[in-house]
Amino acid sequence: MQFTDAQLSAMLTLLGDDDPEVRSAIRAKLVAGGEPVFRFLGRHRLHPEPSVRTRVRELLDQREAALRDSEFMAFVLGQGEQFDLEDGVWRFSLARYPDINVAAFRAQLDAWADRVRDPLRAGASGAETLLALNQVLFGELGFRGNSDDYHDPANSYVNRVMDRRRGIPISLSAVYLFVGRRLGLPVAGIGMPGHFLCRYQTSREEIYIDAFNGGKLLDRADCKRRIEALAVEHDDSHLAPVTSRRMLQRMIANLHLLHKERKQRAEAERLQRHLVALSR
Repeated sequence: MQFTDAQLSAMLTLLGDDDPEVRSAIRAKLVAGGEPVFRFLGRHRLHPEPSVRTRVRELLDQREAALRDSEFMAFVLGQGEQFDLEDGVWRFSLARYPDINVAAFRAQLDAWADRVRDPLRAGASGAETLLALNQVLFGELGFRGNSDDYHDPANSYVNRVMDRRRGIPISLSAVYLFVGRRLGLPVAGIGMPGHFLCRYQTSREEIYIDAFNGGKLLDRADCKRRIEALAVEHDDSHLAPVTSRRMLQRMIANLHLLHKERKQRAEAERLQRHLVALSR
């Protein structure tokens, strides 16, 4: 469907109409116009009429999110079990928040790692290093589990977790892993039943970290007791590291369940498509 600039200008004005049915009909026509229409809308992102400007931006953001969503799907389908988890997480976040500056978030993670690295003495033990990391993330920066609003979808997007310093176990663990890996630490994600931890492991030390509870340091016996408290029979797989693919799948599964329970069908279906792709 092709439109002249005059027709597009007229439709642009109608985007600001008070009648929602008129706005809906115009939006449908504009979306059907494809890329030429979106190039036109891009030139009018700063339209002088506030209501038109808002709706133009909404259309452009929705278009960008759809493109990012397709890119994320292609990324997932092209990967095996192990890939750069941070890359996958940012690609997923862009599908929901297409305007975020990923480079700035990566730079923030770099800076946090530097804050841990600078005071560390040579030859520090694993426990000493983890305590220094905990001091920065949970002490100075104030990261903590969002017990007050655990089911807020924002808790599952790392950009929102970094902005608000609040999250759920798996998203806080992701931040912990991203900073820890910048420090060269042998850390991995551990997908326990009903909870998610990080693990630091060398030939001499095995330490589990509960990022949801202020980075509390645990040993294997602590983890086993937690599993038993859930009336789940323990086996070694519960404390085995998860692959990048399974960690990303679990992050998205949490979100999918939230939107499904809230009967937000479109978002639940979008996330379901990603879960199907990740399950391959």
